[in-house]
This record gives sequence, C-alpha cells and structure tokens, in this order.
Amino acid sequence: MSPITVTRMRVVDLRFPTSRESIGSDAVNKDPDYSAAYCVLETNAGLEGHGLTFTLGRGTELCVAALEYLGRFVKGRTLDSMTADMAAFCRQLTDESQFRWLGPEKGVIHLATGALINAVWDLYAKAEGKPLWKLLASLEPERILSAVEFRYIDDALSRGAAREILEEGQHGKAERIALLEREGYPAYTTSVGWFGFSDEKIRALSHEALAAGWTHFKLKVGGDAADDLRRGRIVREEIGWTNRLMVDANQKWGVEEAIARTRALGELDPWWMEEPTSPDDIVGHARIRAAVAPIRIATGEHCHNRVMFKQLFQAKAIDVCQIDSCRVAGVNENLAILLMAAKFRVPVCPHAGGIGLCEHVQHLSAFDFVSVSRTMENRVIEYVDHLHEHFVDPVRISRGGYRMPEKPGYSIEMKPESLERYSFPDGEAWQTEQVEEEVAR
Repeated sequence: MSPITVTRMRVVDLRFPTSRESIGSDAVNKDPDYSAAYCVLETNAGLEGHGLTFTLGRGTELCVAALEYLGRFVKGRTLDSMTADMAAFCRQLTDESQFRWLGPEKGVIHLATGALINAVWDLYAKAEGKPLWKLLASLEPERILSAVEFRYIDDALSRGAAREILEEGQHGKAERIALLEREGYPAYTTSVGWFGFSDEKIRALSHEALAAGWTHFKLKVGGDAADDLRRGRIVREEIGWTNRLMVDANQKWGVEEAIARTRALGELDPWWMEEPTSPDDIVGHARIRAAVAPIRIATGEHCHNRVMFKQLFQAKAIDVCQIDSCRVAGVNENLAILLMAAKFRVPVCPHAGGIGLCEHVQHLSAFDFVSVSRTMENRVIEYVDHLHEHFVDPVRISRGGYRMPEKPGYSIEMKPESLERYSFPDGEAWQTEQVEEEVAR
C-alpha cells in the first residue's frame, strides 16, 4: 500500500454567535462569539486529519491566513515523514525564517501552528485506529521524547529527566488505563457562573449542576467587589461548603488590586484564584501567590509557549498549571509542559470550553495520568456545556466527570453541516444574523 500522503488542506473561518446569550462572558471578554480557525488535512487514503485553534470572533481571519500559509509545509508530505520526528516537524513550522519574526512562538502564528499540529496528530491517531490518549500511552518513552522540543527548556527539564519520568510511567500503566475506562476523569463546570448571567440564572444553574452530580464549580469575577461577593455567596448557598468553588478574574487586575481582591474573596473559600493579572507577568504571579496563600493561584490558558510555563514553574508563581490545547503548538508543546509540571510537582488542570477545547484536553489529561504524573489528586478538567453537538465524537460527561473517548482520533472532527452553516461570513447562521440585525435597526 502507498503511504498516507496529505493531498490538500482546507481551512474554514468558523464562528458561533454565542454573545447573544452571554455564553463565555467574563470581566474582560464581555461579548465573545466562540470561533475557530479550522483545518482539514485530506489524504490519498480517505482519512482526514482535523485541527482547530480557538478564537472569540473578530480576528479569526488572521489565524485563518496564518494557517493557510503554514499549510504549504504539509501538502504532499507523508504522514510518516511528519510523525517520525515530530519535534523536527514542529520546528519547521515555528522556525520559518521570515514568518518567525511575527512571533516567535506566540500570538496568531503560534495559534495557527497549534491547529496544524493538532490536525497531524488527529490523522496519526486515526491511522493507528486509536483515540489520541491511547496512542500517546502506547508510544515508547523515546518516541514521546522525539515529539518534545527541548530547546529553551532544557535548563529546567533535561531530556534525561524527562525520560526518567516517562520510564517511571510505564509501571502500572495498564491498571491506570483500566481505571480511566472504568471511572473516567474528574471535571469541574464553568457553565454556572458566566459574568453576564443574572443572579437568578446563577442560582438556578448551580442548583441544577449540583443535582447532576457536579462537585467542582467556577465563578467569573472581576466586576464590582460587592457584586463578586454577592454572586459568590449565591453559588455557595446552592453548593454548600463541602464542594469546591473556584474564581476566575480573566486577567482583570493589576498586581496590587489582585492581592486585595483575592483576599476579599477569601470568605468564599476558593479552591483557586485563576488569572488574577496579566498572563505575561510571571514575577507578578509569584508576588500574588506569596501574598494570598493559602489561596492557590492558577493560570496558563494564555501562556504563549513552553518557555513561559518554564518560568512560572521556576519562579514558584503558580499552584495550578492550566494548559490549553490550542494556545501553544498543539500536542507537541503540551507534552513538554506536562513533563515540566511533573518535574516541578505542579498539578495540571486544563483550560477548556470554547469550541472543541473540552474534546481536546480530555486526551491530554488522560495521557498525563497514564504516563506522566500518574495521579488525579487535586486535578480536574474544565467543562463547559456548549456546542458539543457539532462534533462527530463529542465529550461524554457523567456525574461530574469525563468518560474516556473511544473512537480513533483527537475528537476534533466537526460535522460537515456545522462547518457549512457556521462558516463566516457566508454560512447560513451568519446570513440569518445579518437579517436579524437589519430588522433590529
């Protein structure tokens, strides 16, 4: 049989009008339209690799343009030529001599890189007939190491140290896989406490989530201090004090204000304070963490790359590492971050929600448990109950936890009718939106 070869890459500007219902709203992002630059790798074998990077509406076209440019590095390539040395393939994308200037390894360019790399991994898992988490778990340590870019992080995590972590992860692996398949992975819900929700809606959703078996809840904060406390008390009234409540400021405050506001929210007994300040301020996070202990500090969904995570770990700036499946360079870079988190003994609780982020990160957390950290202690995956109906293999949630995906691939693939209806600006959903806006005027 001829090798699997990429013959074409299609890119879609995909947007959902979620801002109409305040879905995804927080103190900084008040009117997001959940969106994605979405790519499909077509092959001569009939298999397709699907990948995306998550955006909030305007600007998606920039990621689409970057993704279309990067597509030249996969067209005509065999799958084996990319997966044999995934770190080298990743570096080919991030080191393009002129395009690199627009990053390097950050922003729009890196978002597009993540989408393309995730599509390659999706194709790889489908070709192997395994869900991605099981593919990763089946790979020998050296094969995993060949996907990790150690440049810029080997002062914190050497290849030898990473190998030791992965070799230790080989012991008891079958038992951990069986546990995941039997019991799933614990999760938390953010859907009860979006910033734009009324008090009544927060109370009703908290009550419903508790009845559905949820034990971990997150509330968006960063508005008026009294309002934040009032809304937090509503959630506490509904969920009680034995369940866990996290609060998320979405980068709203400067360092001094973050310290004061986090302390003020202490009466809610938050399990963590998320993104209290600029995601780039590593020293600031370290200062906040020291000042508000024992409240834990979490961040990571807006960390550009593995280098920033390295510094957060080295500076002892965070208690919780929140990887994102699309912000960094896809699976490859997340493998590096998972290994560093294990080295520094920082629990990983991925950022999810958006479009497809829940579908993605379940695979990463499962691999982390099976082969890297080997524990689920103090670890949960975020869950947001929006837009899953558009996926061919959507997440499965039961009693506040993820059930492990079983179908081959990275669970990224969206239904063709959804791609067509919500493509921007010509999809039917956006034509309807334009008509409604004109009528409203």
